[in-house]
Amino acid sequence: MPVPVIDTHIHIWNLEKARYAWLEGDNSLLNRSYEIEELATARQRAGIAGGVLVQAANNRDDTVLMLEAAAHADWIKGVVGWLPLTDPAATEKTLTESYLKNTYFKGCRHLIHNEADPDWLLQEPVLESLEILAGYKYSYDVVGINDRHLLAAIRVAEKIPGLKIVLDHLNQPPVSSRQRFGNWGTLMKEAASHANVFAKISGLGTTTGRGESWTPADIQPYVTYTLETFGTDRCFCGGDWPVSLLAGAYERTWSIYREVLEAALPEAEQHKVFWQNAQAFYQLETEPQVIIKQAQQ
Repeated sequence: MPVPVIDTHIHIWNLEKARYAWLEGDNSLLNRSYEIEELATARQRAGIAGGVLVQAANNRDDTVLMLEAAAHADWIKGVVGWLPLTDPAATEKTLTESYLKNTYFKGCRHLIHNEADPDWLLQEPVLESLEILAGYKYSYDVVGINDRHLLAAIRVAEKIPGLKIVLDHLNQPPVSSRQRFGNWGTLMKEAASHANVFAKISGLGTTTGRGESWTPADIQPYVTYTLETFGTDRCFCGGDWPVSLLAGAYERTWSIYREVLEAALPEAEQHKVFWQNAQAFYQLETEPQVIIKQAQQ
């Protein structure tokens, strides 16, 4: 029986209910609304037993949309939302008045890769807000795409050791150039030296730049390097739907991830990377056997 999987990186968006600035002018298949119901059949075929919704816009409307969706989709177990991190007082107020009472809210993310300043995370007000986040035992997802973003994440990890941080999409490894492993590899080792930094194996299909023709061989060296660098206690996986559709079907994305990880790890370690680590990192209140039953209905 396949190891149960929590998909820790699922997006939804509704163009009528929130503004997604990065989609304005986009001519790809992404420029439409995507609701969680659309993923129902594909996630069952892929063997996904639980899911976490992740922020797609720097506004509260997007977070409200995800929290509402989580409340109506029994397999969604958590939400990584948005907070006004540049305003610590507003961050505190939003948490205490809205999200502390919501069992689905598990952490925060900001689209730092869309900010002009690659050191956006290192602003004093942002660091103060991240301290608040850590105080409430919430985690932070870093969506970085270059060395500066990764360096900033490392500095945050140093300054706020009580904040659990995960590097979304492995901070864009040099898959398309097939470099092994360059500055990315060096910085990932430095990041892994901090016990509060985790790695999310996600978004790798689009990172290859090969469209739907990517294969397990394209990503295997980078996944293996990450597992060796962070260890199997600090890695977990995400599908990145619907962005992942740019590189093919949701089921194929998970088939490739399974093939790579099943070849790299014994079953006990697969359980960690596919399920247990995500459950612990995002403090998900669920058990594998319960969700498996739901997924098979």
